[in-house]
Amino acid sequence: QLQLVESGGGLVQPGGSLRLSCATSGETADYYAIGWFRQAPGKEREGVSFIHSSEDSTFYADSVKGRFTISRDNAKNTVYLQMNSLKPEDTAVYFCAASIIDLGRHWRSQSDYDYWGQGTQVTVSS
Repeated sequence: QLQLVESGGGLVQPGGSLRLSCATSGETADYYAIGWFRQAPGKEREGVSFIHSSEDSTFYADSVKGRFTISRDNAKNTVYLQMNSLKPEDTAVYFCAASIIDLGRHWRSQSDYDYWGQGTQVTVSS
């Protein structure tokens, strides 16, 4: 079993930055690809970003490309999502999820993720 815990959310003004963390425990997360998803009120959960277990491939939703950066530190069992130039439309609960499969361009397929965290709230408002 792999446990995932998100942290780093909060209230930030438009144009500000936050760094989300997804800490893993329970088993070695090195072999898992990690995806970040978000769900805004009244909307479906959507894919934000993805990083392969070997860090050699990353993907981003068009809406965050150029503003968000995903990275991982396997020594710390943590995956990060650096979010810059935040906009009100980035407001959502952000989740990280782990998949033993290298989903590649299918990274948005939520049913292919094995483990999910509980989420952390990000609110972008003035």
